[in-house]
Amino acid sequence: MATLPVEIDIANADQVREDLLTVLNRGPAVLVVDMAGTTFCDSAGVNAIVRAYKRAAASGARMRLVVSAPTVQRVLAITAVDRLIGTYPTVAAALTAVDQPAKDGPSHRGYEPAPTDPEGWAAQPS
Repeated sequence: MATLPVEIDIANADQVREDLLTVLNRGPAVLVVDMAGTTFCDSAGVNAIVRAYKRAAASGARMRLVVSAPTVQRVLAITAVDRLIGTYPTVAAALTAVDQPAKDGPSHRGYEPAPTDPEGWAAQPS
């Protein structure tokens, strides 16, 4: 599990990505990303999360996001990242759903591009 900061923006997005990749390099089957305390996430933060997701998918790992702030939920919905990566309201919900795809979410059997990807985030290299 990885816990992300209160704010994710251009100032710390690279570090967030590196932290997520460090956890993924340990070889977990599932990475639960706890964003429950995150209240702000800009496009740089979204990009960092998507790039980590691509690495997870390439290595056969699953990734789950725990999101509680409406502002962060909105950013993930606008960018369609919530359709790419399963989002859950609590860590407990993410952990109990580990062997199941998110409701109406992707299968997580491999990288699946977001249905709408206007900025090309899903296509950027890790």
